[in-house]
Amino acid sequence: MSKIKETSTNFANKQALSNECLEVYASNIMGGQWSLAICCYLINGKLRFGELKKCMPAITERMLTLQLRKLEENKIISRKVYAEVPPRVEYELTEIGYELKNIIEELEKWGKKHRELNNRISI
Repeated sequence: MSKIKETSTNFANKQALSNECLEVYASNIMGGQWSLAICCYLINGKLRFGELKKCMPAITERMLTLQLRKLEENKIISRKVYAEVPPRVEYELTEIGYELKNIIEELEKWGKKHRELNNRISI
């Protein structure tokens, strides 16, 4: 997952659009499919890294780690490390992260309708 160079036109355009449109700003924070999927699983409560990995078998450990760090950096999730052997780490949505619940549920409804529409057209 590479970062966009801050001196690039692409970065400037992304920043300008993000400043003008709060929906784009929110979309940039959530990132791609993995961030949304992680939040979907964490809506039901705390999960450990291994539990999240089992929920999403197609994600690599590296990508899961990067996405968790990004979500933590954006204060969508919190990470709690327990001083145990072996160490135990739990991830949980923050207060603002839990506010995504209604949005995610609406996205699910919309996705279901859109999939049904596509299936009818394909037949």
